[in-house]
Amino acid sequence: MELKPGYKQTEVGVIPADWGTSDLERISLVPMQNGLFYEPNRKGRGVHLVNVGDMYTAAPISIETLDLFDATTSQIQNFRAQEGDLFFTRSSVVPSGIAYCNILPDCKEADVVFDSHVIRVRANPNIMDARFLYLNCLGVHSRKYLVSSAKTATMTTIDQGALKRCPVLVPPLPEQRAIATALSDVDALLDGLDRLIAKKRDLKQAAMQQLLTGKTRLPGFKGEWEVKRLGDMGGFLKGSGVRKDEAQSGDLPCIRYGEIYTHHNDYVLSYNSWISSSVASTAVRLKKGDILFAGSGETKDEIGKCVAFIDDREAYAGGDIVILRPHEADPIFMGYYCNTTPVRKQKASRGQGDAVVHISATALSSVEVKVPSLPEQTAIATILSDMDAELAALEQRRNKTKDIKQAMMQELLTGKTRLT
Repeated sequence: MELKPGYKQTEVGVIPADWGTSDLERISLVPMQNGLFYEPNRKGRGVHLVNVGDMYTAAPISIETLDLFDATTSQIQNFRAQEGDLFFTRSSVVPSGIAYCNILPDCKEADVVFDSHVIRVRANPNIMDARFLYLNCLGVHSRKYLVSSAKTATMTTIDQGALKRCPVLVPPLPEQRAIATALSDVDALLDGLDRLIAKKRDLKQAAMQQLLTGKTRLPGFKGEWEVKRLGDMGGFLKGSGVRKDEAQSGDLPCIRYGEIYTHHNDYVLSYNSWISSSVASTAVRLKKGDILFAGSGETKDEIGKCVAFIDDREAYAGGDIVILRPHEADPIFMGYYCNTTPVRKQKASRGQGDAVVHISATALSSVEVKVPSLPEQTAIATILSDMDAELAALEQRRNKTKDIKQAMMQELLTGKTRLT
């Protein structure tokens, strides 16, 4: 294959002609190093310690969440980490996780040491920008080498010898810094989105606690909320049929009880199971406004999780779903309300069984709820569902930004796209 002008073929693939290749050993400022031996009885005081678990908590490593360790003066001298140090895990339960890499941010305000289960690499600043090296070690060429060089027995492990030979791409230093800065800008955007999403979730949780209990009333509504039993609000029926091997047998949407736990929250927005007409003939057809409860579960705390069916389309409920068909209620309000703590506690007290917990229509019918008028239900449901829609849009934006970052890494870290 003819190479594009300005590019060359290397052992790690086609790269720009002015880029070099090296390995971790040759670009390291100091020899690679395993950390100090961790003793649990010395935990809780002293200096900050990077342990294996900290590698997965945040990227870059979060100094604020590191455990304290009572290291000796000589241990601090021998194992002191500094800003830009890279750490690699020495073992993993699965091969794909071996040599997981993370980087230490600015730690001038705190002494930081590291545990023997990680290997420290320090980049030579005259050759390699530490941030670029970190990104390089997350790149396809490095990960492919590291996974293939690991030893697999009970655990997957890697030693310093294999890590030293890990291939590294070496662009000119100014380009390394430009690439690292461009990708860190995307990381900053992702971090901002994560913080905004967390804030919006907290606001929604606070709104639910106020609005679903009547502690805060919306303008224009007054009067006492009415105490009822679920059985007084409508009739119960039970889903049926739809085995696991039938869940993708056709094009009619279906909700299976396990999906209430794993795919739906408060109300149904999409479907994961699609059944044929023959399978649907043994299932229960849903009606817009139905309230669906999971009739089986693993614990009493989660039994009877609830979702509202708000679709006009033809859809069906599988077995182990208990359906409440209300006479007059806002389904979205009921979906939120029936998952609140007071209702969950009542459902938990009515659950039967240990290994598998069940709840019946009879048990659910005795659950007491305190509900406002239908117009107030709808007004509350509108506010909460609008907040959900805003959260969903932010999460979608965050996911798209993550995809953009992955594409940027693939292009910039291999030199396919050059920064000017």
